[in-house]
Amino acid sequence: MDGLRWILLLSGLMVVAGVYLYSRRERNRPLDKPDRQPRGEPPLAGGKKEPSIADEAGATPGPDEVPDSGAIKKAAPKIVTVRVVSGDKKPFPGDELVLSLRGIGMRHGRFGIFHRYEGNDENKVIFSAASLVEPGSFELENIREQKFPGVSLFMILPGPIDGAEAFDLMIVAARALAKTMNAELLDESGSTLSIQRQRYLREEIIQYQHGFSVS
Repeated sequence: MDGLRWILLLSGLMVVAGVYLYSRRERNRPLDKPDRQPRGEPPLAGGKKEPSIADEAGATPGPDEVPDSGAIKKAAPKIVTVRVVSGDKKPFPGDELVLSLRGIGMRHGRFGIFHRYEGNDENKVIFSAASLVEPGSFELENIREQKFPGVSLFMILPGPIDGAEAFDLMIVAARALAKTMNAELLDESGSTLSIQRQRYLREEIIQYQHGFSVS
């Protein structure tokens, strides 16, 4: 049952992250130039065509239909997650948890979860915090009546700042939250977040950014 519960919670987290990415993409999509062409083959300058679905699925494109490497890499976001869970197996009181989240610089916002923004720009989310209770949101209207077994802090790459810097900020915040709530800090698999594991996750982020960067 524990394994199923974690799978369901992670699935809920992925849904929240997916909706966030979709809404950010739609918000940034130009509105003054509606696309009147068929979605599959919008024309390029000189009458060239974008690569078709068959090309992207593995068919060999023609010389004028080579997929843009940057576009492909931008379509593969990476999510990095850590968990803060109760150390004595007792759930966190909702009001205390919210005060602690605010104490580490997070604000309640989109999707009913908490976010750490770059400055005051709510369109630039560095990392977020969702409840481990589905669907992950916090209902502030009756927060005193709620209890939470833990929270998941997660960041989505690429983000508004350097990935390694964002990860460092998230880890500092997670450790501060764990200390305040007398909680344990775990990795995405539910194991104790050791220094070695932390360094490994950070190296993964750096490698991801190197692969993402387009020369």
